[in-house]
Amino acid sequence: MHVGNWHTCSKYKRILDLSEVLKVLIMDKLTVKIMSHLCKMTDINGEGVSLGEDLYKQRQPLPTWDAIYFIQPTRENVIMFLSDMSGRTPLYRKAFVFFSSAISKELVMDIKKDMEVLTRLGALREMNLEYFPIDSQGFITNNERALEELFGDEENNHKGVTCLNVMAKRIATVFASLREFPSVRFRAAKSLDATTMTTFQDLIPTKLAAGIWDCLVKYKKSIPNFPQTETCELLILDRSIDQIAPVIHEWTYDAMCHDLLNMEGNKYVHEVPGKSGGPAERKEVLLEDHDPVWLELRHAHIADASERLHEKMTNFISKNKAAQIQHGSNSSSEMSTRDIQTIVQALPQYSEQIDKLSLHVEIAGKINRIIRESGLRELGQLEQDLVFGDATTKDVIKFFTMKEDITHENKLRLLMILASVYPEKFEGEKGQNLMRLAKLTEEDMNIVPNFRMLGGQPVTKKSLTAAFGLKFDIHKKKHAARKERPGEEEKWQLSRFYPIIEELLEKLMKNELSKEDYPCLNDPSPSYQGSPFSGPVNQNPHSMRSRRTPTWARPQGSEDGYSSDSVLRHASSDFRRMGQRIFLFIVGGATRSELRVCHKLTEKLKREIILGSSSIDDPSQFITKLKTITTHEISLDDIQI
Repeated sequence: MHVGNWHTCSKYKRILDLSEVLKVLIMDKLTVKIMSHLCKMTDINGEGVSLGEDLYKQRQPLPTWDAIYFIQPTRENVIMFLSDMSGRTPLYRKAFVFFSSAISKELVMDIKKDMEVLTRLGALREMNLEYFPIDSQGFITNNERALEELFGDEENNHKGVTCLNVMAKRIATVFASLREFPSVRFRAAKSLDATTMTTFQDLIPTKLAAGIWDCLVKYKKSIPNFPQTETCELLILDRSIDQIAPVIHEWTYDAMCHDLLNMEGNKYVHEVPGKSGGPAERKEVLLEDHDPVWLELRHAHIADASERLHEKMTNFISKNKAAQIQHGSNSSSEMSTRDIQTIVQALPQYSEQIDKLSLHVEIAGKINRIIRESGLRELGQLEQDLVFGDATTKDVIKFFTMKEDITHENKLRLLMILASVYPEKFEGEKGQNLMRLAKLTEEDMNIVPNFRMLGGQPVTKKSLTAAFGLKFDIHKKKHAARKERPGEEEKWQLSRFYPIIEELLEKLMKNELSKEDYPCLNDPSPSYQGSPFSGPVNQNPHSMRSRRTPTWARPQGSEDGYSSDSVLRHASSDFRRMGQRIFLFIVGGATRSELRVCHKLTEKLKREIILGSSSIDDPSQFITKLKTITTHEISLDDIQI
């Protein structure tokens, strides 16, 4: 069973904490993934589960054991469960069945019909647990093909409808788990007037909002103690709201790790000295919330993170005589990875502390080397200048002619940013000429039109936009995809860029988000105090239920939901005093910069903001997904009036 990197969750404990009898945990393909995001195999073993099994693999009978089924409520799964537990010789002594989401009445009746199974049934419950936590303030629905299925512009939208239905059900389980009932707002179709045709893609947030609402209405009737009035806010967007964020270089430590290093999810592989002087060994580590150094530095600019790591290591050596002896008298000189490893071997009592520190010194050093060797600073400056209107197509052409050694992916990303800011430069042959100048492959050249199609048309009757539905202040600075933010002076170079959600969330908090562009699906109850319909901004709204850190986001060994070394430890106690949560969901993939913004605004605005998405994508993943989008000429069959 794959061991994930998520924190201990009280929900999985409820599934496992049953009896003193030997227990086997049986899951399907999806629930294995869910459990791996929630806990590690050692956590499961600690709850008395001795074995993990796949529902669809052949299993040996264990007639003296209890079986815990954590499965989706599908007909195929129910048939498999009944097959296990019916007849004279069932596979297990007793079955405790937990469904990941709501089960249909028909399937419940199928189970009740089998009297033999009923006598062996210890529990039959809906857990409403079909989401994948990725962070203390983030989750995904694991719809990895959402871009292809929703934005592929296929003649038949059946795949898109199915994708949205699954997504809606999984999002709804988040609210069921946390006992939250949201006021549901969504980005309206770009134009909903009698003269403009609206496509399926335009209506994605609208359709998803309706699907989530259908689930919530059922929860109000079926889940005990589910709120009957609004307790939080949900804002639904899609990837077309900001096409620059997935491809621009984000200069924080977290984003650089995932962008520049060959990581699998949060897994980083590096070499450590072999035991007893043997050859180097490969070691896997997880960059996650249990690592206090990671928690402190993940959202810091890479230059800031590097400086702070150097200070930490220097301080440690200056306070430890043994470390000074190993390192030499000049403790301020730059240390190599080998130097650090020598110190670790000499000071076994500090091994865990120095292991963490040396790991991040190594990672930061590798990132800085890649930045230097790839000329990323100059590229990053041009990207940001384009976004803020300080550079033009001529600057990009000059860059391509002078920097021929830039990678194909970086050329492609720069052109995608250019296409967002200057869409007219990619009409007809002009776009082809730019891509030929960049020496893109045929495959890469097909990605740019897909990228442009994702955002739709740049002009509507209501307002001119610089590109793809984003509204900019074009009167002040022509072709600027972002405007400078007053009071947001950045210490570090290349940190001007901000995702568009930062602006939207601040407007939502100030009750300035357009109710026409972002309507509310449900009219909030008179007692609702959320910001879209609230009084003055300085009235801090509070949930109807008690404030608490969500159990699905609690690290192991922490009562308040945050480890003692977390940079959010100060905010964690404030969460109980904060107003209602804000949930933001982005269809089509979220970015690490957007997750960072949710953490930043939680502290700044004193409202807990939780980001959800169909997936979280690094730039290379986003580009790969764009390749799967197939474009064709729009016919009348594709269009809804």
